[in-house]
Amino acid sequence: MDDAMKRALVTGGSGDLGGAICRRLAAAHWHVIVHANANLARADKVVDAIRGNGGSAEAIAFDVADGEAAGIAMEGLLAGGAIQAVVNNAGIHDDAPMAGMSDAQWKRVVDVSLHGFFHVTRPLLLPMARMRWGRIVSVSSVAAVLGNRGQTNYAAAKAALHGASKSLAREMGSRGITANVVAPGVIGGGMAEGVFDPNAIRRMVPAARAGTPDEVAALVGFLCSDEAGYINGQVIGIDGGMS
Repeated sequence: MDDAMKRALVTGGSGDLGGAICRRLAAAHWHVIVHANANLARADKVVDAIRGNGGSAEAIAFDVADGEAAGIAMEGLLAGGAIQAVVNNAGIHDDAPMAGMSDAQWKRVVDVSLHGFFHVTRPLLLPMARMRWGRIVSVSSVAAVLGNRGQTNYAAAKAALHGASKSLAREMGSRGITANVVAPGVIGGGMAEGVFDPNAIRRMVPAARAGTPDEVAALVGFLCSDEAGYINGQVIGIDGGMS
């Protein structure tokens, strides 16, 4: 890819992990589109931080699970130029044992992680193909690899990203487009707070600590780079040895 500033869309970019990914890409001279579901003000804070450090960013809000809303948003973004990378980071938890899980709990979690991936990524593929360069990185979870009690919905949605990404890698690889997955384990931040105490983490994780959003962001940033062009269709764990 040439030296012109590339554009990257990060869904769920207003959260702890998404914000770290946005900052990492901005530091690598990407123009970053920071997505939020509804809280545009939170995405604006990430944008302000990036711009304060000399980077380039903008914010956008829409529900990735809503195909019509996502389509309108993608059309508007593409009107401003091609998007060379998408990081599918949007995801939610709504945990319960499957025997007591409601239809709504199952469907909403799958809608955001899996259907959101489809709604956002599909419109970007042909513009990437015309440029013969693109990066698709989806954020999964160690739960999709190992399973986890109370998370059949979340594990199913994230595991589906593995198969979809491997298939997409085969479809688009000859056009210079890669599709990979990162599968974090226990990562510090808002989603992990109150869920794992330090003793539980030491028992679960061979590294005996939680990972950091910046560590995950570093991997995502590499997968979006020119140097990662021969890494395709992979699910890469970043979990301190859990898997």
